[in-house]
Amino acid sequence: MNRLSAIESFVRVAELKSFSAAAARLNTSKSVVSRHVAALEAQLGLRLFHRTTRALTLTEAGLGYFERVSQILLDLQDADQAVSHLQAVPRGRLKVSAPMSFGFLHLAPALADFLAQYPELDVDVTMSDRFVDLVEEGFDLAVRIGALADSSLIAKRIAPIRRVVCASPRYLGAHGTPKVPQDLRNHQCLCNSNLPSANEWRFTMLDGKPVTIPVKGRLTLNNGDALRVAALNHMGVVDLPTFIVGADLQAGTLVSVLEDYASSTLALHAVYPHARHLSPKVRAFIDFLSSRFGPRPHWDVAD
Repeated sequence: MNRLSAIESFVRVAELKSFSAAAARLNTSKSVVSRHVAALEAQLGLRLFHRTTRALTLTEAGLGYFERVSQILLDLQDADQAVSHLQAVPRGRLKVSAPMSFGFLHLAPALADFLAQYPELDVDVTMSDRFVDLVEEGFDLAVRIGALADSSLIAKRIAPIRRVVCASPRYLGAHGTPKVPQDLRNHQCLCNSNLPSANEWRFTMLDGKPVTIPVKGRLTLNNGDALRVAALNHMGVVDLPTFIVGADLQAGTLVSVLEDYASSTLALHAVYPHARHLSPKVRAFIDFLSSRFGPRPHWDVAD
């Protein structure tokens, strides 16, 4: 007797409450299914079914056996699917959500290499700073920055995201360099209205205590790239991630200030809906993001 075939026959009969229906499901004959169940009962030394002309029900022993072996069959199916996914070639359409600045500056330039690596994949990227519902809006994956809300989504950390307070040398020459976070009250601060606390900047004091500093300025914008341009044009002090201003800091066109009081580091994550097995296309994209941007992102590394 093939033990696995016998167990599968038993499970299908128990599920369908019929030898004939189980045979049809397994694409075999009723007699084969009956022999499998009879052989299994003989080997176990117990009856698995109560058989009458009107009904087919599990015995107490049969019910306990069914609960255990049906899970074993599911685990075997999961193992088969997991191995198949690992071997499968990524193909089809991958729908991705990404934040505007990061998507434009870093993700878009990287996509040529990704598409060249996976010629059977098509990629559809939507860039927006709006929070999207991945499941409801049909996204396979989202690239997100910052604290993640509790949800049923799975998050894979890709790279650290460091924020800096900076300004142009000309602005600092004219208005002075802030030495402690409280000095920002005397400066033109360029604020991002797209953030929930646009006029409150957070720092960590030298004793480790967090502090929130109220800031203000004559110019408020809702986009990090626009805020960078304003800072480069000597309009004030700005708090931005280094993936936006890293090249400017390295070139000296912007100067970092208050480095001893930097707020906690954020992170770049790949977020995707929970699935028992990660699809090859999503796995491939996450692996690509990790190799391209982590663990030391290029915008934080000087040439």
